[in-house]
Amino acid sequence: MDYLVIDKEGEAVMTDFFAKIDTTIMGRKTAVGMLKMRKSGEIPETPDITNYVVSRRWKPGKREGFEVVSGSLRTFVNKLKRLPGKDIYLGGGGELARSFLQQDLVDELFIGVSPILLGNGIPGFPGRFPQRDFKLTECKGYSNGSVALRYERMR
Repeated sequence: MDYLVIDKEGEAVMTDFFAKIDTTIMGRKTAVGMLKMRKSGEIPETPDITNYVVSRRWKPGKREGFEVVSGSLRTFVNKLKRLPGKDIYLGGGGELARSFLQQDLVDELFIGVSPILLGNGIPGFPGRFPQRDFKLTECKGYSNGSVALRYERMR
């Protein structure tokens, strides 16, 4: 993540984005990375956001600002959607993103494109899930050459 340089404009975008969510869902590896970044002061604590970690390795329950869950993703997500609150953010990538896409649990994509070619890394959308159709609802360019794209799931 060291290639990400957040300027004032980027901070405003992130502040807006996080004001619209009150729940995050991530995998274990993303949670480990967040814990390291919190402890080093790179990212702040988020007391107004409930953070869930989906894991087969960690025992379910509370741990270091996260609620670890396991079991059926569909049941878990449907339960969260019935609760009052703001949007739910699925963070990270890899296996969890694939599982959400396979089970058609993604309602919206918010994708940031930066003018940087990394060469390798973790794919944002790993393969082996059925085609899903999305409609572009927002496209915004920024002064650093980045573009924010927002897509809504077409059902």
